[in-house]
Amino acid sequence: MGLKKDKKLKMYYSIGEVASMFGVTETSLRFWEKEFPSIKPKKAGRGIRQYSSTDIEEIRKVHHLVKDKGMTLEGARNLLKRNKNVTNINADVISRLRRVRDELQEIGSFFN
Repeated sequence: MGLKKDKKLKMYYSIGEVASMFGVTETSLRFWEKEFPSIKPKKAGRGIRQYSSTDIEEIRKVHHLVKDKGMTLEGARNLLKRNKNVTNINADVISRLRRVRDELQEIGSFFN
């Protein structure tokens, strides 16, 4: 599924907003935080998580590998450690292709 419709970026997002962006549960995000040290949201009062654009980018990579590619968490973690640049490029291309597909579907809906 991937990141749903690009929104105007803001400084921080709540765990609920991020979960909704990726179509995953808040529990999954919390678990991914433990498994992937690169995901480290800021914690406000009472432990409320605040995800930055950097955190969201890291979550996008994990989501791509685990949900789109079907990798295990261990496999995704190892790949991200070994080959950060290739993962960035692949995830970027897929993200762009999804946006193009969404735009084409939107255009197609005008003709139906």
